[in-house]
Amino acid sequence: MNRIEARIFNIQKFSTEDGPGIRTTVFMKGCPLRCAWCHNPEGMHPEPELMWYDVRCIAARECLDVCPVMALELGPQGMTIDRSRCDGCGKCAEACPSAALEVIGTGISPEQLLQEIIKDLVFYQTSGGGVTFSGGEPVLQAGFLDAVLPMCKEAGIHVALDSCGALPWKTYLRLLGWVDLVLLDLKIMDPQRHKRVTGIDNRVILDTARSLAAEGIPMWIRTPVIPGYTQEPANIQAIGEFIRQYLPTVERWDLLAYTNLGRPKYHRLDRVYQLENEPLLTAEEMEKTCQIARSRVPNASWSGATRGTGKIN
Repeated sequence: MNRIEARIFNIQKFSTEDGPGIRTTVFMKGCPLRCAWCHNPEGMHPEPELMWYDVRCIAARECLDVCPVMALELGPQGMTIDRSRCDGCGKCAEACPSAALEVIGTGISPEQLLQEIIKDLVFYQTSGGGVTFSGGEPVLQAGFLDAVLPMCKEAGIHVALDSCGALPWKTYLRLLGWVDLVLLDLKIMDPQRHKRVTGIDNRVILDTARSLAAEGIPMWIRTPVIPGYTQEPANIQAIGEFIRQYLPTVERWDLLAYTNLGRPKYHRLDRVYQLENEPLLTAEEMEKTCQIARSRVPNASWSGATRGTGKIN
């Protein structure tokens, strides 16, 4: 892949949840965290990955014939992908007549991406929206952001960066001149528990949050409310107290209800989903959690589908 290309796995148009107004959200591949509840598991690893959609498959078998490393086997139980062999070349997906195979992770240049983003410029202008770079973790591809962010700003597009905050501060600092808003995840305050659950502790993340505030960068804090992981009142209180004490540039704190929409993606990637049988939270549970958050940060709010009502607040 060319050094000025990004590896992305989705471009979501007309997004209304990743910053103000109507936005285009660019999902970039690769993430340093391994959160058990991640609903975008296809964004974890930086390399291209193959997905098989059983509901589309018509057993045409052309994919088996063209695979150069013989990584595919189609049997009575469905498609088996030998991921130790598969290199994501995409020949099987090209050969499949029913689009049952898809390579997740394509290369795109800054110029190509800008052309895609700018198509909806009128919607950004009328709604106060823009583009949000998300993932995965977009800052892992800082070299690409170095190239594309100035292009977005020169086109008059509001830029938001959705980050886990786990990269070195010098990497963020070199990008901030082109960023209008940072959406920062704060998940678990206890560093040891954070490491058990996500794979890394949170010291760098909290330092990043403080540094962003010191630079005067507007922030939206986002906390996924996950049963058994982040939902405990003590954790919500601790996050709220940290925001109250150290983050004066926070404009809002969003509590995001647990979603199981990522579950089929884990299956298609042959990965174990640790929350396989976890039900959605109820609206009452989310409201109770949000009341705890508001005791520290009055502008806290919650959103997401909930059990029983399907409500999205």
